[in-house]
Amino acid sequence: QLQLVESGGGLVQPGGSLRLSCAASGFTLDYYVMGWFRQAPGKEREGVSSISENGGSTQYADSVQGRFTISRDNAKKTAYLQMNNVKPEDSAVYYCAASILDRTTTDEHDYAYWGQGTQVTVSA
Repeated sequence: QLQLVESGGGLVQPGGSLRLSCAASGFTLDYYVMGWFRQAPGKEREGVSSISENGGSTQYADSVQGRFTISRDNAKKTAYLQMNNVKPEDSAVYYCAASILDRTTTDEHDYAYWGQGTQVTVSA
């Protein structure tokens, strides 16, 4: 079974920070590109960030660049999204995903494995 489980979501004030985690099981994480996506009510799913198999390359949506940082620890089979200086428009369900593509990508169609999502709410 290939599983991804997100955690770390919750309520945070604008300007605050939050770290999301994505724990993988059932496969060797270092064979996969990892991505973070988000979807707010009434909005399309948006690719937030992506990181290469060894962590050497990263990719960010313009909306989060400079505020969010993606990372991974393959030994722990975990990917992370550090969210700093969060804004109300960051509120969404955040999903992690794994891809067999050999480059970073924020196109959801490149990802075959998905977590169940974790809610992030940014509110004053």
